[in-house]
Amino acid sequence: MSQQQDGYTRVESPTEIEALLEALIEPGGASLQVSTPGSKPLPVLVMEQQPGAILVLDISAIREIAGELKRGQEFRLLGQAQGKMLRTPSMAMKECHEEDGRLVCTCQFPYSLEVLQRRESFRARLRLGMEVGAILRGEEGGSTQGDLKDLSLEGCQLELPLFAGALLANTSQPLEVELCFPNDTRFAVRASPRHQEVDTDRQAILAGFCFDHTTGEQDRQLWFFVREIERESARYAEGSEASRLPSLLFQTRTATPPAVGRRNTQEYPTPMARRLACIAGYLDAQLLELQQGGEVDSVQLSRHADRLLLLHDEDRDGLLFATRCLQHEPRLVRHSLGVSVGLLDLAGLSSIPRKLSKAMAASAMVHDLGKALLPTELWQVTHPDEHQHLQMQSHVEKLMRRMGRCHWLSANILDSVAHNINERLDGSGYPRSLAADDLHELARAAAVVDVVDAMRRDRPDRPAWRIDAIYRHLLSHPEHFDQRWVKRYIKQFGLYPIGSLVRFDSGQLAWVQALDTQGRPSQVQLADSLEPPGPTLGEILQSTALQRLGSIQEELPISV
Repeated sequence: MSQQQDGYTRVESPTEIEALLEALIEPGGASLQVSTPGSKPLPVLVMEQQPGAILVLDISAIREIAGELKRGQEFRLLGQAQGKMLRTPSMAMKECHEEDGRLVCTCQFPYSLEVLQRRESFRARLRLGMEVGAILRGEEGGSTQGDLKDLSLEGCQLELPLFAGALLANTSQPLEVELCFPNDTRFAVRASPRHQEVDTDRQAILAGFCFDHTTGEQDRQLWFFVREIERESARYAEGSEASRLPSLLFQTRTATPPAVGRRNTQEYPTPMARRLACIAGYLDAQLLELQQGGEVDSVQLSRHADRLLLLHDEDRDGLLFATRCLQHEPRLVRHSLGVSVGLLDLAGLSSIPRKLSKAMAASAMVHDLGKALLPTELWQVTHPDEHQHLQMQSHVEKLMRRMGRCHWLSANILDSVAHNINERLDGSGYPRSLAADDLHELARAAAVVDVVDAMRRDRPDRPAWRIDAIYRHLLSHPEHFDQRWVKRYIKQFGLYPIGSLVRFDSGQLAWVQALDTQGRPSQVQLADSLEPPGPTLGEILQSTALQRLGSIQEELPISV
């Protein structure tokens, strides 16, 4: 045997080669990777080995590359056997033919193999949009739900809710990890916690686990899962889901995917809030993707912008209230959704074509995500100096550099909303100090929506503002904000916008959930405390029952 620089060891013993190749003949035992930089492993079935002569392969699942293989494109076979990762040297197809509806090919028999013992180096990371739930169970019956983030033959990484810390800390025995794939495949394995990273803003724990004493069958299943995750990831590599056949593991058998995941442990005050939380989950995952060097995912952004428009079509008032019910989500996500829904309601749908409304909602959804690319501590500063201000303002350009794959998104709308939302009429805004003549109507509207939503939420340097104070601020600064859009906003959302917490003459607290044609509250839900909307809100009141509460005495600013 001889050692290579990348850690692989060359095996040249004919007996050992035959034994290792025999493991690849099992279903799911092998992958094919063409010798092109950046190529991903693809599914292949090793049907037969004739030692010293040929290997017989079934490439029916990857017919799309059959042409280049027939033209001499070199490839390797990859697999796992006897606790080792293995690969063949570069090979080429000798001939291909149809046989009982299958595409069968032959290639030369390899006279050597390369094996790697370091199994942990084969770690498959789930890309944005690939959702695999996980259930973590303790010896004494406690359990929690989370999401799989990456998987190897040796262990996995899960994202769990903060309260899972007790389960992770109070165990002297391995825990059970059950992975739940979208097609209802379940896989349970014993695992021990190895490391934890707490993210208080995202209310999550990223925990690494090492699998304990896996069986040969579990190793085979894990290799299959790792390979299929890599295969599914390859479908998104160039921004196209249609380029390759989807993995069966990631195809749901029902219209509703299995309800396993970190957000399924959270309770929400309304069904609409739970549905909006699914879009919040996408934005949260996109934040991580950006922090790990990725770009804004074109397919997922399009899909979730469509979902947001459908929610607005279904229940406009319910959606506006739901934006105030996501206290479990990161502040960036809450603000991004608040601006997206507010701008959609103010400037979209009724006044512009639906395709452009979608682009507007999508641009607003991501407009602030560039802040995730700056140091976390920067956003905790209560009195930032000039240098820190400039650092903060750089988030816009950082985001714009990560939007390159979103070709479906109107460049003009993206520029107006995501790029220019922080500009001001007098040129005092950022990042380009554009003035009135350079600002599209949509940029002017977006600036108003953005400022209102931001000022209604707490920040390290100030608490949330009352809505009447926000309106006075906008009206008293015509040099910054287009007064036509300020007045349209006030008319559209009223003096007590949906999602406001108000106190009546009777002393009763209530959340505003709907307005009448005059902009006055027409439906409220009773509350007992100065807390964000929770799952235990009180009675819903309308018409006569609402009138018995008396007049509204004040709005109480609550950062949600």
